[in-house]
Parts: sequence; structure tokens; C-alpha cells
Amino acid sequence: MAVRVVRRHELTFWEKLYIPQILCGLKITFTHFFRNLFLHTAHLLGRFKKFPASATIQFPEELRPLMSRFRSRHRLTLREDHTPRCVGCMLCETVCPAKCITIVPGEHPDPNVEKYPVRFDIDLGVCVYCGYCVEVCPEDAIRMDTGILDVAAYSREAMRLDIHELMDPGLRKPISHCNLKFPHKCELSGGEPDHLLKQHVRALRNDPVNFAATHSTGISHWVCSAALQSKLQIVVEIVAGGSHKIQRANCASY
Repeated sequence: MAVRVVRRHELTFWEKLYIPQILCGLKITFTHFFRNLFLHTAHLLGRFKKFPASATIQFPEELRPLMSRFRSRHRLTLREDHTPRCVGCMLCETVCPAKCITIVPGEHPDPNVEKYPVRFDIDLGVCVYCGYCVEVCPEDAIRMDTGILDVAAYSREAMRLDIHELMDPGLRKPISHCNLKFPHKCELSGGEPDHLLKQHVRALRNDPVNFAATHSTGISHWVCSAALQSKLQIVVEIVAGGSHKIQRANCASY
């Protein structure tokens, strides 16, 4: 077995005092200190802004460059007529492992397009950003390339993105008006907020007869919406004017 002898460099007298090394370290530290102090002061006066004042990124005024494959907040891609490219195939909702996507498809007025999303919601509080919805979409209708990282909110309801925020990622809650031209359902156009929808479904499961009697009008909308992400079939018999009307809803997830 061969043995290699490593001869270490012997320190000189000045190196043993460590004074030159201390002075060299202080020189580097003070150079960065006074340079950053000067540039920070100049930035406050509006000068030399093209020179960074420090090596660290000054978030949120300065954003870090993101990789092209980075998965950020979702958005819906649009056609030339500013309608979503989504055809309501439900593939993204089916493949989603977190079950955070809610889609209500409807018949498109254009005969060349099979369907379109009447309602499209994503719950960012549940989403795991796996990107499966982007990979499975056959129409390239959903992407995660907005570069938006600030997804924090003060309530769970604010974490739920509706079709307005997905089509225009720059929007923030509360949304004051609805300017979408195609038929859809949102909180501003006849739809119900998700938390109210869940309250109604819980009341339906507990006492369907009493709920049907007190909510006989306008019940068809939320029953259709509650039919998503479900496995349990509930049959509600609504008696109105002596006629019987059957509504079915799947609401196990609520």
C-alpha cells in the first residue's frame, strides 16, 4: 500500500500574526459596504438606478428571473374573439389529483365548437401545482406561465379563482363588474359563491324535503353546479303547484 506524504506550507512570521489576512478581509467588507451605501443613497435621489445597489434581490420591487419551465399561477388561453379555448372536455378536472378544478360545460353557439366552460374555477388553496391540467389539455387551453407568485389571501374564498381571474390574471378580488361577452356563470352574472353552494348542498343532504319546499325557485342552477366532483347521487323531489320535478345532484365532496 503506497503512502503519500503531503508537505504543508510553513507560515511566515506575518502570516502567523494573521494581521494581513484580517486587513484583507476588512478591505473587502468595507468596499462592499461603502459602495452599497452610496448606491442606495443615489437610488433614493433618483440617480444611478441602472446599477444594482446590492447583490441580493430587492423583493418585491425587484423580481427574480424565473425558468421557462417554472409553474406559476394558472391562466386560460383565449381565441381571437376573446373567448376561452377550453371546450369543456373535463380532462383537467378528471386528472387533477387535488380535485381543485370545477368546470360546468355548456353548448357553444358555434357549431364548429362542441362545448365551452360556463363556469371554470380553481381553488389555489388546494392546488399542488403539479401541472397535470396543462399536460392533459388537448386544446392548450390552460397554462401556468403567468409568473405570478403572490397567491396569498385573507380568506379561503379569495383563494378560489373564477373564470374572470383565469382569463385575466391581472385581476384581483373583489371584482366589481363582469365584462365577459359570452354566456357564463359567476358571482356577478347569476351564479352563487362556492361557499354558499356548499351550504345549500349540506342542507339538502340533511333535510331534502324541507330544503325543496323552501328553495323551489332557482334550484336548478346550483343543483347542476353541485353535480361536479361527486359520487353520491341524491334525488330531490320538488312539489310545486301539484307537479313533481326531479333534480339529481352528486354532492359527496361537499
